[in-house]
Amino acid sequence: MTLRALGWNSEFAVAFAPYRAKGWVPARLIRETPINFGAFLADGEEIDVILCGRLWHAAACDAELPAVGDWVVVELGNENQDHVIRAVLPRRSCFSRKMPGNSSQAQVIGANVDLVAVVTDAGPDYNLRRMERYFTLIGRSGAKAVVLINKSDLFPPEQSRQAAAQIGALWDGAAVHIISVLKGEGLQVLKKYLKKGITMCIVGSSGVGKSTLVNQLYGEDWQWTTEVNEVTGKGRHTTTTRELVPLAGGGMLIDNPGMREIQMWTDEATLRDSFADVEALTSNCRFADCSHRLDAGCAVRSAVEGGHIDGRRHESFLNLENEIAALKKRAAKRQMAIERWAKRNNRVQARNLNDRIQLEKDARGEL
Repeated sequence: MTLRALGWNSEFAVAFAPYRAKGWVPARLIRETPINFGAFLADGEEIDVILCGRLWHAAACDAELPAVGDWVVVELGNENQDHVIRAVLPRRSCFSRKMPGNSSQAQVIGANVDLVAVVTDAGPDYNLRRMERYFTLIGRSGAKAVVLINKSDLFPPEQSRQAAAQIGALWDGAAVHIISVLKGEGLQVLKKYLKKGITMCIVGSSGVGKSTLVNQLYGEDWQWTTEVNEVTGKGRHTTTTRELVPLAGGGMLIDNPGMREIQMWTDEATLRDSFADVEALTSNCRFADCSHRLDAGCAVRSAVEGGHIDGRRHESFLNLENEIAALKKRAAKRQMAIERWAKRNNRVQARNLNDRIQLEKDARGEL
C-alpha cells in the first residue's frame, strides 16, 4: 500500500516538507481508542501512536484534536519508546456534527473525506427532515453527497423510487441510488466511486445496513452484524467504534456508529444554501426582519399556503435557523466562561508571583 493509495497528494506533501528533515514520517489515522490511535504508514504497516502533550494542550476544543482520516506527522519510536504524533497536517475536508447533548462543540466524524454516503431505507428509517440535516452538514464539509436507499428487497419498487425522487429533490449535487445490500444489488454502482486514494464516510441510523455494506465491499465479515427485526425494520447496531477500512479494490471507508442525533454544526451561509428555494423568497417579504411565520406580507408563508413550498420543509427551515441561533448562544456562553477562567487564572498566577517575590525579599532580609 502506497501513500497515494491512502489518499496522499501534493498538498499534503507540501505541508509535510518542513518535518522531513527531522526524520519524522507521515501516517494516516485509521482508528481512535481512549488511549491511542491506530495509523497506516507509507508501506501499509499499521502502528499504534500516541498524541504528544503539546498538541493536546494547544487544542482549543476536541474538534482540533486528531481524528480518524487525519494525516499526521509521526516520530517513530522503538521497543522501549512509543510512536508519537508531533503534528497534524491541514485537512482538505472535515465532516462533523454538533456533539450530542448540550455541548456547543463539534464532533469530527471523518477528516479528509471525499464522499459521504448516507444509508437509509424507504421504510421505517425514511425521514426527509433528517436527510436535510445530513445534506446541510455534508455541504459544509466539502465532500460529495451519495445516498444509498437500502433494503429494496423489503419494500415495493415504487416505494423505493418515490423515496429516491424526494430525497434527490432536496439537494442538487446528491447522487441517489437504490440498493439491496443483503442481495448484493447495486453495489457495483457504489464501487465506481471508490477509486484509489478516495475516502468515503458511511453514516446513517442504527440498523439500516451500514455494517453489512462494509462487509460486502470488504469481502469478509469486517463488522459483526445481526438480523433485522421484521416488525420495526431495525437491527442491533454492531459498529461501536469509528474506523477507516481500506478496500482491496481501491478506496477507503470510514464506518461510523449509528447516529441517533444529527444536530447542526454549521453556519448561516450553509443553511441558506441548503434552502435556496426558501431563501429566494425572503427578499419579497414586506418586512426585512420577517420571521417567516405569521408576519404580515410574508412571501415564504404565502408560498406555503399556495402549495409552492412543502409545509414540512418550511418548518424544517425555521427549526434549523433556531438550532444555529441556539448553537451560537451556547458558543458565546462557553467563550465567556473561558475568558472568565483565563482572567481568574491570571489573577491567581499574579498573586502567586507576588507571594514568591515577597518570600524572596524576606529571605534576603533574613540573610
